[in-house]
Amino acid sequence: MLSIALGITGGKEMQRRYASHAASRTHELNQKKWSYTYGLPKAHLQGITIGKLLQQRAESIPDKTAAIFFEDGKRLTFEQLLTQADQLAAGLLSLGLKKGDRVGMWGPNSQEWVVTQYGTARAGFILVNINPSYRKNELEYALKKAGCRALIAAPGYKDHDYYEILFNLIPELASCNPGDIRNLYMLIMLGNEKYRGAFSFDDILKAPSTSEISAISDLQGKLQFDDPINIQFTSGTTGFPKGAVLSHHNIINNAYSVGYRCDYHNRETRICCPVPLYHCFGMVMACLQIPCHGATIVFSSKTFDAGIVLKAVHMERCTSLYGVPTMFIDILNHKDLQSFDLTSLYTGIMAGSPCPIEIMQRVMSQLHMSEVTICYGSTETSPVTFQSLRDCSIEKRVSTVGLVSDHIEAKIVDENGAIVPVGVTGELCTRGYSTMLGYWKDEARTSEVIKPDRWFFTGDQAVMDAEGFCQIVGRLKDMVIRGGENVYPTEIEQVLYQHPKIKDVQVIGVPDYRLGEELCAWVKLKTGEAATENELKEFCKEHTLIIIYNILFASSHHEA
Repeated sequence: MLSIALGITGGKEMQRRYASHAASRTHELNQKKWSYTYGLPKAHLQGITIGKLLQQRAESIPDKTAAIFFEDGKRLTFEQLLTQADQLAAGLLSLGLKKGDRVGMWGPNSQEWVVTQYGTARAGFILVNINPSYRKNELEYALKKAGCRALIAAPGYKDHDYYEILFNLIPELASCNPGDIRNLYMLIMLGNEKYRGAFSFDDILKAPSTSEISAISDLQGKLQFDDPINIQFTSGTTGFPKGAVLSHHNIINNAYSVGYRCDYHNRETRICCPVPLYHCFGMVMACLQIPCHGATIVFSSKTFDAGIVLKAVHMERCTSLYGVPTMFIDILNHKDLQSFDLTSLYTGIMAGSPCPIEIMQRVMSQLHMSEVTICYGSTETSPVTFQSLRDCSIEKRVSTVGLVSDHIEAKIVDENGAIVPVGVTGELCTRGYSTMLGYWKDEARTSEVIKPDRWFFTGDQAVMDAEGFCQIVGRLKDMVIRGGENVYPTEIEQVLYQHPKIKDVQVIGVPDYRLGEELCAWVKLKTGEAATENELKEFCKEHTLIIIYNILFASSHHEA
């Protein structure tokens, strides 16, 4: 049985050293009052690949459940996950794929998605996460941009028929043999149906010999933790999406750091994950807790369903729950909330957007998540660079994104790149192990955000206080300039969230002839509620000097 060296310094001496360093840092901040901070490490960085770490866990706790696919009624132990990952790795290698080749994964959360994540890591392929909602043009761009040599695809997603989309994109599927697709090399379809021109995922798992599967363990010594292992496409709001390239080192250490702050290293951990695997939230912050902390991950369903989440937490006794604020809002408003026993929960992660204080109070009381944490970051930083502590005040949880993560530096700068004083708004920059290797085959766009000194410019407007807590006040590009005044949509959203009838809200800028830009709020009301545009405008007047120009309702005047 192998032990896993995670490099944790423990005991009273470590606590004393950390308290001393923390006090010293706080004193320094209070003296200098500059918006710069760094994360004091509580554990060493891990120089190990994903495949090696999974193998170590499988050898030490082979029979423990690693993943549960609740809706499908499927489970994998650590040993089974490693076995299936090696079968996939060997199968793909036997078909001609080589280390460094890009393998796309297109589909919602599933057992096959998780096996593919670890199988590609064990073989040294670069996994390309493809948004399940992509249509033909978006899919074509992603495949060509990353130069995918293989695509693993689900039969479909919601109203998307994936094979039909692929057939329109690759007409030769009608007549070619599997593995003979020009520009793609091979298509692998999930499910029981046979598709023309495509391999079956299950057949790939069964194809390799025992010796070919055994050879995957030997391959691990040839893979390096700084190798690229994942490409994730970022938002395309300023043009075509960019492919952020992440290494084993990036995402293993980020997952471990996030889990450490949630106390996964000290407790038996069962995480309910309703967030998508194609995004860093699901793939890194949830799924990688399997090898990092020996956690059991409960994937509630292929796509988010509040009722199934509640049932999964109740039946699997989950200790942690992930989601964006909108998901938590739906969970809290579910009609059967009171019929589920959620007392096993103690923590979780909320990320993606600010959480209204009323929602946070309900999460902590009704969902029993008194130690819930807030996370902030971006795909380019693997993703988390700030996270609240489990004992943060509720005010800090809703008004800030917490403190900088371990081993990470952060600063806030003005338009000239100079660090601003504490309490002054500027652009947030971060530096550390989590910064991506770069955008795939795009040095120009990489150099725009990662400077020669390795500072990553987030594009987020932020304010830091003397304790190092960071508040995100808006995006540089999202900032609305209304009649010469800078207005951050986030601030207006926080005001509207206080309205008792409002369930969710999004504020954007719209063109205006006189002011240049004006504010528009997209509002979703709580079930059974009704409100007029004038009513909400009056509410805005009472709480802020900014008057919302237009109110758009999500579904007439009530939730559908």
